[in-house]
Order: sequence, then structure tokens, then C-alpha cells
Amino acid sequence: MNNLFSKDNIIKALLFLGAALIIVWLLPRKQGNAYHYEMGKPWSYSLLTAPSDMPIYLDTIRAQYMRDSITRNFVPVYVRDVTAEKSTVSAYAARINATQGLELSPGERNQLINALRNILENGIVDQNTYQDVRAGKLTEVRFIHDNTAISIPTGNFLSARAAYSSLDSLFNEHRFRKAIELTAMSKFLTPTISLDTAATKKLFEEVLQKAMAPVGVIQQGERIIDKGDIVTPELYTLLKTYDRISKTKSAHQVDRHHYPILGQLLYVIILLTCLYLFLALFRWRTFNNTRYMVFIMSLITAFVLFAYGMSESFRNGLYMVPFTVVAIMMVVFFDGRTAFFVYLIQVLLCAIISTAPLEFLFLQIIAGIVAISSLKELNKRSQLVRAALFIFISYCLSYVAMEIMQTGTLDKLNPRMFGYLGVNAVLISFAYVLVFVIEKLFGFISSVTLVELSDVNNPILRELSENCPGTFQHSVQVSSLASEAAHRIGANVQLVRTGALYHDIGKINNPAFFTENQHGVNPHDALNPMQSARIVINHVNDGIKRADKAKLPPVIKDFIRQHHGSGKAKYFFNTYSNEHPDETVDAAPFTYPGPNPQSRETSLLMMADAVEAASRSLKEHTPEAIAELVNRIIDSQIADGLHNESPISFRDVRTIKDAFTERLRTMYHARVSYPELKNAENEEAK
Repeated sequence: MNNLFSKDNIIKALLFLGAALIIVWLLPRKQGNAYHYEMGKPWSYSLLTAPSDMPIYLDTIRAQYMRDSITRNFVPVYVRDVTAEKSTVSAYAARINATQGLELSPGERNQLINALRNILENGIVDQNTYQDVRAGKLTEVRFIHDNTAISIPTGNFLSARAAYSSLDSLFNEHRFRKAIELTAMSKFLTPTISLDTAATKKLFEEVLQKAMAPVGVIQQGERIIDKGDIVTPELYTLLKTYDRISKTKSAHQVDRHHYPILGQLLYVIILLTCLYLFLALFRWRTFNNTRYMVFIMSLITAFVLFAYGMSESFRNGLYMVPFTVVAIMMVVFFDGRTAFFVYLIQVLLCAIISTAPLEFLFLQIIAGIVAISSLKELNKRSQLVRAALFIFISYCLSYVAMEIMQTGTLDKLNPRMFGYLGVNAVLISFAYVLVFVIEKLFGFISSVTLVELSDVNNPILRELSENCPGTFQHSVQVSSLASEAAHRIGANVQLVRTGALYHDIGKINNPAFFTENQHGVNPHDALNPMQSARIVINHVNDGIKRADKAKLPPVIKDFIRQHHGSGKAKYFFNTYSNEHPDETVDAAPFTYPGPNPQSRETSLLMMADAVEAASRSLKEHTPEAIAELVNRIIDSQIADGLHNESPISFRDVRTIKDAFTERLRTMYHARVSYPELKNAENEEAK
């Protein structure tokens, strides 16, 4: 019971609840049932029936065609100011009769007055209307008189300028032109027919409303669409009608068994529970590490919220989200199996906001597999760019495959989708920066950092090679042994290789006290076994201090701390015991501080360290002697319980023994003697 309510379990429970509540709380929602669908794509939900009698409207294509036809053929409403026409004629008649100096007879004056009357009766319109008439866009207009619409042709309509030109061509004699100029006849040529905007708009809406009236009715309970049906333009219009009805009615009226928030919460809880079960059963070391769990849950939650924001901000924005970055981060810091499972949970959490869940899942799963397969180990920046390219290609091929499968043609391909996927790939290539951010925030270590640390030009390794050449050579040999075995059992090769190079850096403080650095003089001869053991054992703590000073990652410090585990400095312990046969020897002064290896990689290092050191004392490096040495050293460690806390298996141990034996045989193989050249002296004499 106490273990159930431990601090780590409480933190994991809070992470679970916090992630679930944040994801559901910030999940984008729509009023009603919030179905996601696209024209030309399959319906992803179960059978949908009409909640009440539903009108059937024209589909979007036919509706747009009808709207365009009405707009093109609609006759606008104009209004005629008859009073203004009469007053204009009267005013001009008074003007022309009162003007002095005109060389016109009374009859000729009446001709001008009648010409003006005829022009006004034919109709003077504004310049824009006249241009439409001339262009053939406005062949007739509508006048409303006593609530009755009367259409008249526009062939006689003139603008003020055109009317003046008409008068000028009709009365081309000098006395008439002089009279037109003196009476300022152009000022009386003003538009008397104008567009009635309000009446035109009202009439247009009435005509459009009649044209868009329902063409049928779906009765309550009648089938609208079923799972797998393609959303045709007709069905798309029906679904939009359903959405409008859903918004005007309560959720209880539309579907009394629909509880979206509870369903979403249950959905998220099931997925997160599956993740916890997987980690607890198959990656229990990860599950029991609070730092790892905080990272995994934070990564999932952050990307889910990012996906929600992108889907709300951009059309098809979900496809621009670099989900494969989650897989990349997991495979860089954990392993491929964990990466795929976490990535799958991530994708499923985001599928509920996709308008095409099947297509979304297919694209993302394929891309995730490609990402994990192409980045088993991230050692170079170029690998990430290459992986982004592979992911982009897989996205495009998967999208094309889904479109052909669903529509049977390439005509429905959306060119913009390739642009979205391209943005996705570009964002993936920036994951390199995120790797270093995560390393700093959570204390993780990536293969890239391990490669950098394994450079022998690093200050601490250069100091080791200069001050402890024997130890440095030993570390290189241990690195070779351990990395070969790690490769065979599927452990982290780069981690083992790097950890092996640093495991003995504590010997820099006292290089002469270690056999591999001695040249004839052994300072232990002047010390008793207990003093010697204390100096030798202290190289572990000295190594940790140097690692702290050099700011080496915690995982490298684990190799320094665990490469001897809680084992004994047996040489000095046995020597002291032999010198004190009647004494019960306290093993504590001869025991390393530990802890014992906690991972397969640190177990590998312990085995390789002991085997490589012991192999130097072999008098004969025969295959039998090497195999016997490897078996004896490793079996002794297992018998002492030094690997009990490590997840290494007996199968791994057998494989490691074989790898060590083969590598040592290669390292100590006998060289062929070069033959002497016979008669060399005779040849020289000649």
C-alpha cells in the first residue's frame, strides 16, 4: 500500500490526469455533433439519419450554377422621374423664349424644345448605365408601376454626353448651334432614369429565394449517409442542412445519447492507459523513471496542443504539424519500439480533429515508420535532412495512394496538400535544435552528443592519453570489446563506446598506482594492501569529480560509477587475507562504492573492463586460454551478484562471451614470421 502511494506513483498519476484534462479541455469543438467530412471523401462515421423532417436543397454545384444564371439574366429595376422631365422641358422653353439675339423663328425654337422633350422621353441615364447598354449587358430594364413590373428596351437610352452629340448632329446649322450654346441647353440634359438599388436588391433576393427553395424533403428517421459512403455534392448539402438543424436545436433533440465531452475524455483516457500499460509491462525502467515519464507526457501533450492550434488556424493545418518529430525524439533518446508506440498514441490523439481520419492515420503511420527506420542512430545532421526527405516522399506517395483508392482518379489531387507536406518536412529538419534543448532540459544524451564526446581530442581524453597512456590504451581496447558485444545483443553501441573511453578518467590523479602505467617501479610496494586498495578504489570517486568538472552527462557518469559496481579490489583483498590468515577480514575497505550496473550497457562495460585487463596477464593467448578466461571472469561476476540489478539476460551473456572471445583472439593473433633472405651476404658481395 505504501508503495502504491509513493512519490513517483503520485507524480505519474498527476501526469496522466493533467495530460488527459488539458487535451480534452483544449480540444477544438463545434456546436452540435461536430462531424468532420469533406466532399469527395468517405463518410467515417456510423449511419446518420434525419433527426426531423429535413428539406432537400440544391447541391452546391447546381446552386452556384443557378445563382450565376439568375445574376446573368436578372433585369434590374429603374425609376423614372417624369416630373423632372416635364419641369426640365418647361424651364428650357422659358429660357429659349427669353434669350435675346437668337436668329431662330418661333417654329425653329419649338423644334429645339421638342427635340429636348423627345430625348428626355427616350431616357437619359448615367454614364455607367449607358456603357452597359452600349456593351449589350443591359438590353432592358424594369419599371414598377402600381406594383406591376414593366420591362422596356434600353435601345433609345442616352447619356448626357451622347444626347448632346445627338442634338449637335441633328441641328448642324450655325444659327441652331448658336442658340444651343446661348441657351446652355447642355445643362438641361440631366439623367431622369436611375437605378433603384433597394428595389433591385429586394427583387433579386425574392427571385433567388424562389430558385433556391427546397426541391424535396427527407422524413424524420430516413437515412442520410452511412459509413463508407462518398460525400457527393448532394450529400454534402444535406450534411450542411443537418449541421444547421443541429445548431438550432439542443443536443438532446438531435441525439439524446450524444455526450461529446465524456466521449472525448474516455477516448483520451483509454489511449493514455494503453501507453502506461505498455511502458509498465515492456519498458518498466522507463516507466519507473520520473524524469523519463515527465518528458514523454510533456512531449505528447505539447504536440497535441500544437496540432489543435494549427488545425484551428489553417485549413488542413494538421498536415503541416511535424508529428514525426515525436518519433525522432523518442528513437534518439529511447528505442525504436518505444518510439513507435508513443508516436502511435500521439497520432491517435490528434485523429479526432481530422476531417479525414482514415487518410490522416494512414499518412502519419507510414511517415512514422519511415522516420524510425531511417534514424536508428542520429550521428550526423545530414541524417536528419535525409530523413525529412524520406518522410516527405512517403507522405506524398501515401496521399496519392489514398486519393486514388477513394476517388479512382488523380483529378481530385489537391496541389496545396503537397505544399502542406513540404512545410511539414522543413519543420522536421529543425528537430536537430530540439535534440539539444531536450538534452539540456532533461539531462538526456543523444547519439550526436556521444559522437562528439568520443572524439579523442576532447580535453579530458587528451589529458588521459598524455598522463596515463597505458590507461588510455586500455580504455580504447575496452571500448572496442564492449561496442562489438553491444552490437550483437542490440544494446546502444555508441553509448557503450563513449562510456568505455571515460570510465577510468579518475586514474589521471594517480597514474603510477595502476599497473598499465608503471615502468618497472611499483609504488604499491611501499604501502600495505589496505592503503593500496583505498587509492585504487578512489579512482571511481576521482573520476566522478572530473566528470562533474567537465560537465559530462549523467549517463556517462553512470559508466564511471558502475564499472566496478560493488565488487572488491580482489588483488589487495586476497593479499591482505593471506597476510592475516587468523583474522576475519572486513571487506568494506576493499569494496568499491557502487552501485552495481543498472543497464545492459554498464554491465557490458564491467565485463569488458575485467576481461581486457585480465587478458594482459595471460601467458599464452590460445583460443582455449582466451575462452577459459572470458568464461571465468564473467561467471565470477555473475556469481558475486554484480549484474543482478541489470536487465541483461543469460542469452545476452552467452552472446557477449562469444563476442569477447572472438575479438580477443583477433587482438592477440599470432603474426607470421617474415623469412630471412638466403644468400643475402653473397648477393651483397657480388
